[in-house]
Amino acid sequence: MHKINKFEKIMQDIDVIDIKILKMMQADALLSVADIAEKVGVGSASCWRRIGRMEKSGIIKDQVAIIDPKALGLEVEVSLRITLDKTQTDAFDRFIEAARKVKEVNEIQTFLGRVDVRLNILARDMSHYQEIYRSQILLLPHIADIEALMLISNVMSKDGVPL
Repeated sequence: MHKINKFEKIMQDIDVIDIKILKMMQADALLSVADIAEKVGVGSASCWRRIGRMEKSGIIKDQVAIIDPKALGLEVEVSLRITLDKTQTDAFDRFIEAARKVKEVNEIQTFLGRVDVRLNILARDMSHYQEIYRSQILLLPHIADIEALMLISNVMSKDGVPL
């Protein structure tokens, strides 16, 4: 007997029209409900209800503007892979709480494995990055090891999910 996983369950709860709506919203979040409804072939009220249902269920998490850091003069992006000293029971919590306060940190991810945390840092230039690293990153609690990876080019980036 085949056990239904979470993905399969959710895909049973949405139909072809919902998937078309999601694809359109991923491609252009600024489309109006009326535009989406027209393109998928349903009425505006029906489209609005479908979007509301998907927001309520958590399928649609948020609608945001994606800002290009380079357009704002943030030319350097560095990914820091950090291993924590986990001899303290609250090492993760204290580290993450402190890392959230560094305004140049735009992403924090936690992992299982040798690397515990990844921080993504945005800086104006290498001098600015060095200042952030020395005056803020190295002061974060419970760091056992840091590996820095400087982004050279972003070959592919997807903000959406495969539908």
